[in-house]
Amino acid sequence: MERYMDLHVHTCYSDGVHSPSEVVAMAAAKGLKAIAIADHDSVSGVDEAIAAGRRLGVEVVPAVELSIGFRNFHDVHLLGYFIDHRDAAFRAGLDEFSRVRDLRGKAIVDKINAKLANERNRAISYDEISNGVMGTLSRLHIARALVAGGMAKHVQDAFVRYLHPCDVPKRHFPVEEALAEIRRLKGVSVLAHPQSITTDRRILASLIRDMKRMGLDGVEVFNNLCYKDDMIFLECLCRDLDLAMTGGSDFHGNEDDVEIGSGRGGLAVAYRLLDRLKVEAAGRGWVATGPDPGRNGTIEAQG
Repeated sequence: MERYMDLHVHTCYSDGVHSPSEVVAMAAAKGLKAIAIADHDSVSGVDEAIAAGRRLGVEVVPAVELSIGFRNFHDVHLLGYFIDHRDAAFRAGLDEFSRVRDLRGKAIVDKINAKLANERNRAISYDEISNGVMGTLSRLHIARALVAGGMAKHVQDAFVRYLHPCDVPKRHFPVEEALAEIRRLKGVSVLAHPQSITTDRRILASLIRDMKRMGLDGVEVFNNLCYKDDMIFLECLCRDLDLAMTGGSDFHGNEDDVEIGSGRGGLAVAYRLLDRLKVEAAGRGWVATGPDPGRNGTIEAQG
């Protein structure tokens, strides 16, 4: 019988709504065999999720989603799977990245409050927003505050009216640095939701080919931004370049039309696709651990 997984899930340690334990419980209720906790620039929720996975029989893949810059594209997302999420140097780097993003968040709130003042609307409080954030504050947190305060009808409305016009440039990891760091952590690198970069397939194919030469290991072929013909295009490209194929819902918990494990429109990612990632990770020094790795274990770094 085919089993399924979701390799792109967010928790409250970035811009998700639910705790890691809650997310794992949702995955178990859906009958998923494996999930990956891939918070934005944070690994703080991974250990809690692994512990919950062992209790509930869900395999949890330690992961992270990094914001990178490549060519003239400045918000490309790179997933790192089976990383050594306890690596001290990596966590220190993420802490510094979080500090810089907090400064960006304050600057965005200041610009939004200036716009709200011009509209004769009340200000939002950065401190109140950040107090409810367990990880790095994101624009999505600010958007939710605008909705809660009645300044916007919904999150998308908040982005169109306030977040986009009041944006402040975001710090990104250079692509070479991000790929090298994931490899140093014995992890496997995968380009997330490629269609968010560009819908021009010629440009996208060129970008992926260049990233493959730089060390990219795989592509998130099955994702919420894909139509069937997009998936076929990405599958063919992965076979041509010998890249691993993955997929995930990009679940945050606040979307009306995205469910863990199925995304939009019944997205289903076969568990067997995880085999390729495990082979790549094992070749870099990872081994399965736990009382029953094939059923409810995880992968952890050795040495």
